[in-house]
Amino acid sequence: MNKKIWASLIDACFKGRFLFLLVSLLGYLILTPLFKGFVGIKLLLSIFTTAVFITTIYAVSQKKHFFVIGSLLAFPMLAATWSTYFANIPFLLLVGDCFGILFFAFAVVNILSFVFKQHEVTLNVIYGAIVVYLLIAMMWALIFSLVESLQPGSFTLAQSQIQNSNFPFYYYSFVTITTLGYGEITPVTDIARSFAFLEAVVGQIYLVVLVARLVGINIAQSIERRSR
Repeated sequence: MNKKIWASLIDACFKGRFLFLLVSLLGYLILTPLFKGFVGIKLLLSIFTTAVFITTIYAVSQKKHFFVIGSLLAFPMLAATWSTYFANIPFLLLVGDCFGILFFAFAVVNILSFVFKQHEVTLNVIYGAIVVYLLIAMMWALIFSLVESLQPGSFTLAQSQIQNSNFPFYYYSFVTITTLGYGEITPVTDIARSFAFLEAVVGQIYLVVLVARLVGINIAQSIERRSR
């Protein structure tokens, strides 16, 4: 009996894995700037970054080898994040960004595969679709950070802001993927511009395909109910 209860509890927690990831992502994006005046922004970003990576690994760990791959990809990024408190090693930060990009790409493909294999629209599917959109923006933020590191001056952004944190790149990524384009941060070099419009295109295509998929599933569900 205890084993059944424990198994049911684990199953319930695993079904809510996308909700946990969504909460950690929103916490990172919303609470970080709100607490900037109370807690060191760098430490806060490190904590939320760790939380995001842990919940992302949990979200994609439905199979053991996915958990192993996710952990291996996440470790260099987390090591680079926390190593800055002991030593400033630019090369390690570059490596961390590269692995962070691969990690988010792996998570996006994994979760997106789950979402598009479903034949019923549930809350878990909706949560999964939302976190994919947010993870795409997070991945592109690291791409922008990597571009700026390899080619300083790729964006019209004060160097002091970049040194304090990569949060401006996350802001710019979400502004770009939603095609708001406020204009405070602008790409200057060709490679930066290419990645910027590519993110905007990918974001819009994702929304169009996602809506079409979810609407199609919903219509199929309605037809099936009526035929019973």
